[in-house]
Amino acid sequence: MALPAGVWCSSPPGSHGAVLTVGVEEEFLLLDPDTGANAPVAEKVRAALPEQARRQSRAEVRRSMLEMVTGVCTDLRDVRDQLGSLRRAAATAADDAGVRLTAVAATPVSEPDRSVPDDPRYHTMVDRFGPLAQDPALCGMHVHVGVGDRDLAVQVCNHLRIWLPVIQALTGNSPFFEGVDTGHSSWRNVQLRRWFSVAPTPYFRDAREHDRTVDDLIATGIMIDEGMVQWYARLSPRYPTVEIRMGDVCADVDDTVLVTALIRAAVETAITEIRGGRAAPDPRDAVVFGAHWRAARDGLGGDLVDLRDGRARPAWELIAEFAELVDPALRESGDRGVVVDGLSRLRETGSGADRQRRIYRSAGDIRAALEAAATWTRTT
Repeated sequence: MALPAGVWCSSPPGSHGAVLTVGVEEEFLLLDPDTGANAPVAEKVRAALPEQARRQSRAEVRRSMLEMVTGVCTDLRDVRDQLGSLRRAAATAADDAGVRLTAVAATPVSEPDRSVPDDPRYHTMVDRFGPLAQDPALCGMHVHVGVGDRDLAVQVCNHLRIWLPVIQALTGNSPFFEGVDTGHSSWRNVQLRRWFSVAPTPYFRDAREHDRTVDDLIATGIMIDEGMVQWYARLSPRYPTVEIRMGDVCADVDDTVLVTALIRAAVETAITEIRGGRAAPDPRDAVVFGAHWRAARDGLGGDLVDLRDGRARPAWELIAEFAELVDPALRESGDRGVVVDGLSRLRETGSGADRQRRIYRSAGDIRAALEAAATWTRTT
């Protein structure tokens, strides 16, 4: 994440009134407006960005992808302003290149060009992982929350495990893949499951066990480097942050801000529980994997798995309990109004996947859904 080093808040909330810092990464597709196919013009679009936006952009493994990253923020209004500005700048540069910047999380039609940029790391990935490294593009959102103590960060990840399927359901925004309605809210999550390194976070006792596991994965050739450890909640390999990365890129800025607020509040709540001596639940790994699959399939319209007891619950019932749990942290940060309004809106409109699917069924043409998605992407 292209953020300034050394400015993350490393103190937990309540220690001296500090609010945890956040930073957000969003990955977008560049789509041909006529066919809906992915367009390999990321380098051209990046070159056309204004200087500040270009510094906050990044190339990805697919030439049809563009990533934009915020700076380090404490106030959600700053997060929203930066996200909106970056989306508008990227959308304008994409227009100039004859394509549409679109916040959808899986390749909706096709990826004609699957070559990788000329980067040694990408070439190593292709050599080692073969067709996996040349799959069609998939786009996520990653939220960094400042937690400077590594042992504390490991414990935070343990506490977050039971709630990440709920957050995943809120971000579902990839119903289509290669021209087909998959029946899933997040087909991106399903596609990524073929990668060993993209998975629910293991339960670790401390940072030493975490680091030893990562070292073993690299030493045995299972992973190329620490950057390939892409657990759903991870210790960032570059910054003193906990990074939450299993969500689809959100359909619009309001959804992204809502999810960011909930993630920060969940981290703050976890720190409070840790300091209060509460151990993190440790559900069976198979059930955790299943809970994420259920969230990826059903999204907000069905049941989610309550990992506190392994029962299936109506999605909005479990979301309400999660929001209640993190409410004290939301009040402390001043984010409660954003979350109340955002959840009320999502309950009415559905997720990005729900919205795309409604347009597709009404128009009978996936291009109509993608055109709407491109409009939502830049509407701030």
